[in-house]
Amino acid sequence: MTNAELNALKDQYVASGAASPTTVFADRAENAEIWDADGRRWIDFAGGIGVLNLGHRHPRVVEAVKAQLDRVMHTCATVMPYAPYVQLARRLCELTPTRDAARKALLVNTGAEALENAVKIARAATGRSGVICFDGSFHGRTFMTLAMTGKVMPYKNDFGPMPGDVYRAPYPNPLHGISDDEALAGLKKVFKTDIAPHRTAAIVIEPVQGEGGFYIASTYFLEQLRALCDEHGILLIVDEVQSGFARTGKLFAIEHSGVAPDIVTMAKSLADGMPLSAVVGNAAVMDASGPNSLGGTYSGNPLACAAALAVIEAIEEEDILARSERLGRALAERFTTWESRFGAVAHARHLGAMAAFEFVDPASGAPDPALTQAVCAKAREKGLILLSCGFYANTIRILVPLTAEGSLVEEGLDIVESAIAELAG
Repeated sequence: MTNAELNALKDQYVASGAASPTTVFADRAENAEIWDADGRRWIDFAGGIGVLNLGHRHPRVVEAVKAQLDRVMHTCATVMPYAPYVQLARRLCELTPTRDAARKALLVNTGAEALENAVKIARAATGRSGVICFDGSFHGRTFMTLAMTGKVMPYKNDFGPMPGDVYRAPYPNPLHGISDDEALAGLKKVFKTDIAPHRTAAIVIEPVQGEGGFYIASTYFLEQLRALCDEHGILLIVDEVQSGFARTGKLFAIEHSGVAPDIVTMAKSLADGMPLSAVVGNAAVMDASGPNSLGGTYSGNPLACAAALAVIEAIEEEDILARSERLGRALAERFTTWESRFGAVAHARHLGAMAAFEFVDPASGAPDPALTQAVCAKAREKGLILLSCGFYANTIRILVPLTAEGSLVEEGLDIVESAIAELAG
């Protein structure tokens, strides 16, 4: 079917809240390239919103899923378990940098499910109910994770009251006037105005915000957060859904700080396109709730677990962490060039290949979301899939697969540069 025929089906049968505004349909993909239903080639700088750190259809992942398909597709892990689930749980417990060496894992399906379950586990382990998150955070689209998410549009606006006992503190953002110490003071103010520390089960933070704008929490801030949690018996939950699995040059972004959380949530590039997420934490914490209190019908599906095991193997054997660092440096160099050439480009930043820059008004420095949207649209006209994000909707984020060839990355960056030149030069 053509793009036009598929669009007609979309318009007639897909709920508008779930329908993509994009009018082209992916037909096939390889590494960092997609061909649509009409045969046009696209460079992919979105990576399925951070899902494809290893690219589309990585050979190890494809072969692992095919092999598992010939054995078991589904039983429900709580009805009759299977080897890939426990094998993956072991590998994740070995690799995840939580505080205690004794760790356990729960496998579910989506990032939102991982965050929901992390909160459930924290409440069971502490006997407390309160959860503190941060401005600009994104933790999912279920009701609990919407309550935790720190941005109204487009996620929360239409859906009425959110679950209670969720509170919000300022995320440190020196680029927009919030220092580490001011953010810490804001968090301590939450203890005075909204919820006492002894009622707080967990503080949840993205070490690098995803949808919030790729802002990076400093080591100092994370260390102070860890100390505050220890002082009050609060669990520290780190959300690595978008920042995990080699995007920042480490398996997890929190490793850059040396801070050890109690629980880590992960999804997206964990399984390179297969639906899978995980909660990994200190064993005593993870065991706090009763038998059959966690899980779901499809949680830890055998095909997805096989894919994740192949992902870990590829990261370890194909120099993926080093590739992330090299890609990050290449992106940073190009961003620096743009900052010097275009007055509208500012605040370039990266941690490994988790890289972003902002569009601002050159005169006032105010965020420019209209230009951001226009550049994304212009890039799409030129055959590049490019994503914006941010608390102020003025950030361009780069999520090109870490496995992309250097020449392809340069081709995509050339398109971004030409779009900026046309619109803001």
